[in-house]
Order: sequence, then structure tokens, then C-alpha cells
Amino acid sequence: MADGAAETRAAAPVDAAAASGRRPRVNRLPEVTVRFWIIKMLWTTVGETSADLLDEKAGLGLTGVSVLMTALLAVVLGVQFRTGAHRAGVYWPAVALTSVVGMLVSRNLTDAMRVSPETGTTVLALVLAAVFVVWYRRERTLSLHSIDTASREAFYWLAVLLTFALGTAAGDLVSARSGFGPLLSAVLLGPVIAAVALAHLALDLDAVWSFWIAYILTRPLGAAIGACLSQPTRDGGLSLGPVATSALFLSAVL
Repeated sequence: MADGAAETRAAAPVDAAAASGRRPRVNRLPEVTVRFWIIKMLWTTVGETSADLLDEKAGLGLTGVSVLMTALLAVVLGVQFRTGAHRAGVYWPAVALTSVVGMLVSRNLTDAMRVSPETGTTVLALVLAAVFVVWYRRERTLSLHSIDTASREAFYWLAVLLTFALGTAAGDLVSARSGFGPLLSAVLLGPVIAAVALAHLALDLDAVWSFWIAYILTRPLGAAIGACLSQPTRDGGLSLGPVATSALFLSAVL
């Protein structure tokens, strides 16, 4: 009798939640592991080379590619927001499209609006900082383990978009001012990202800031690796072209 009563009391909250029609709060992000970072960089490259392909082969131009990719991102994010938990088949395409749109935001600033790389990088960094401030003031947490509401997820994807834009702008700035080719850029970025990981693991650098710093840095790293493969040999690449590079990286992701 006592056991039955206890079971009834334990089940009551579940039954109440079910009766109210509310879904349980479930984190919508994947676990951040080494595989997460590898897939993130691969998707970044797939997104960028695909955008280059649309620009060059389809002749859509910067404006046309921007409109198309933004529309696709809106559709995929709409599906992502409707999922009750993390779904890899939705989450990672959203990351790929966000990387493209973020890159296009940076390109529109520098190419269409004629904003200098220094100014563009500064503006994007300030906007990203403002997003983090508003996010924390509203939600009282920036934890990646608590992306379990529509509001927090909206802040997360906005931050992801801006980190891709900032990573693009910062990478272009360094490349333009230093003259580094894609191979040298990749070689230099690798140790910097490793230093961030070491600071987190050995020196107790905050997990949230470690994540977002690495998120910004892995964008130009993924782009540099993709450029090493796709660009002509005269520009320091292996001349695989955007089609072969996209297919190679997409196969690796899958």
C-alpha cells in the first residue's frame, strides 16, 4: 500500500506536466567534444565553398547569394526551433548555413558598403559583446548546457551568426595586412586554438568564454583549410576547386 502511494506521488508531477501540454526542458545543443569542433570546421568549409560556387558558377553575385542563403537559413532555423531536443540532421545544416550568412554579412560590409576591415571587425565585435550582455541580463546565464528555451536558443543562434561574421572579418583583416597565404594562416591558427583549449583545461579559463573564443577562431581556420584545397596552386592552394572541396568535406561530415 505504502509503495503504491509513493509511486502515485512520484508520477504526479509527470502527469501534471503531460496534462498541461508542456514539453520538458531539454538542451537543444550537441555535447561539445573534439568531434564537435572537427564537424564545425568541416561544415564551415562546406558552407563557404558552396557560397563561392553559387557566386562563381551560378552567377548570383553577392546580393543574390545573400538573399538565397538567408532565406534557406530562416527555413532551417524554423525547423530547428520546432524540435524538442538536439537533432543532428537539423542542427548541423543550420550551422553550415549560419556560417555562410555570417560570412556574407562580413563581405557585404567590406565589399558592398565599403567599410574598412578594421572598422568592420570592431563593429562586429561590439555588436557581439552587446548580444552577450543582453543575453545574460535577460536569462541570467550564458551556459551552453541551458539552451532549453526559445529565448535562449534565439540568443545562441544570433551569437553564432555574429561569431562567424567576426571570424570572417578578423581573418580577412589579418590576411590583408600580413599577406599570409591560406596554408600559413592555418598553420598559425592551429596553435592559437590549442592555446585556448589548454587555458581552459589547465588554467581554468571559463568554459563559456573558451567556447566562444574558439568558435570565432575556428571559422578562419576552416576557411583557410578549405582555401588550401580549393584555390589554384599559384595562390597557394591545391587546385581542387570548390566542387571537389565541398564534396570531400561533406563526405567527411557524413
